[in-house]
Amino acid sequence: MKTTLLTDLTVDDICRGFVYNELEGKGLFGWDGKLVIQPEYQRNYIYADGKKDVAVIDSLLKGYPLGLIYFVKVGDDRYEVLDGQQRITSFGRFVRGKFPVVDVEGMPHYFDGLNAEEQERILGSKLTIYVCEGAETEIKEWFKTINIAGVPLVEQELLNAIYSGPFVTAAKEVFSNSGNSEMQKWKCYVAGDEQRQKILETALKWVSGGEVQDYMGRHRFDKDCRELKTYFTSVIDWIDGVFKGVKDEMCGLEWGRLYETYRKTAYNPEKVWQRVEELYGDEFVTDRRGIFEYVLGGEKEARLLNVRVFSDKEKKQVYARQTADAEKCGVSNCPLCAVGHEASAKRIWKIGEMDADHVTAWSKGGATDISNCQMLCKTHNRAKGNR
Repeated sequence: MKTTLLTDLTVDDICRGFVYNELEGKGLFGWDGKLVIQPEYQRNYIYADGKKDVAVIDSLLKGYPLGLIYFVKVGDDRYEVLDGQQRITSFGRFVRGKFPVVDVEGMPHYFDGLNAEEQERILGSKLTIYVCEGAETEIKEWFKTINIAGVPLVEQELLNAIYSGPFVTAAKEVFSNSGNSEMQKWKCYVAGDEQRQKILETALKWVSGGEVQDYMGRHRFDKDCRELKTYFTSVIDWIDGVFKGVKDEMCGLEWGRLYETYRKTAYNPEKVWQRVEELYGDEFVTDRRGIFEYVLGGEKEARLLNVRVFSDKEKKQVYARQTADAEKCGVSNCPLCAVGHEASAKRIWKIGEMDADHVTAWSKGGATDISNCQMLCKTHNRAKGNR
């Protein structure tokens, strides 16, 4: 790979012809149209938080260097930003009046409001830029290497770089666009920041069954992402159809897996939601995130709810009472052993050999309190199950 060092380009040079897309949240072009600021293998612009973007401008005003910036030469007088697009987009947005810096007295100052000396200090700042030329595989390997520092790339950002092409372009327009009118609805069920590719990552995991790299490799040169969006919206529509409301705990569940497992099952949405509300009001349910799969699965897996278990104090009290009663009667302190005819009918079990059990199962309305607790030998407790 060939590299060339440029030291005479200034902020002003790069800002000429600067174009920023507010809707998609990314810098597009600069340097009189010769520079593509955010090629598709780049992450979205994430510095627009009033801290990182302001820090870039503060560095320029103080005369601090912005660090190395890397361009890729892609044609005659045509370049792409390999590393540095966050910094470039930040100073480009500031020069175009998109955000202010705040002085020590708390007063905001846009670029046009700075004095001439400060404006010139920013525009005249020289940048240190390496221009590299090479094969795509070399460029992208270098991209991964130089992005280890700073705000690290997340896995999906790396995959977008590796499999850049028309498919990634189309997919990011849908799933990485904070201006998408459907985003608010999607984020009721999908956790993460669309700018850091979390919505896109989830959509790819759902459609591929977790084989994201294989899917992106097979679809890299697709002109659109129709299949991806169709599958994703099918999952979202299924959730909306089954559940008549939204709870905070629904965000981030494995909806892709749940959709594949239960989508062919018929549900009465009114009854489903009524049951969800009942379980939310159950003081013994300690894992509300498990409620939705529990209801979808016909309420067979109580482990999903992590129902509150009996405390050690309650177990000791019940054990002591049962053991004392059993010794008086000359029978086992396990009620089920005591009515049997095997050798353990009179056996007194140690507390460590017994488990606490609901007399009336929790799933059948039994409470997790001492009045509904009995100690059974481990064999009988495991055999009793949910009966």
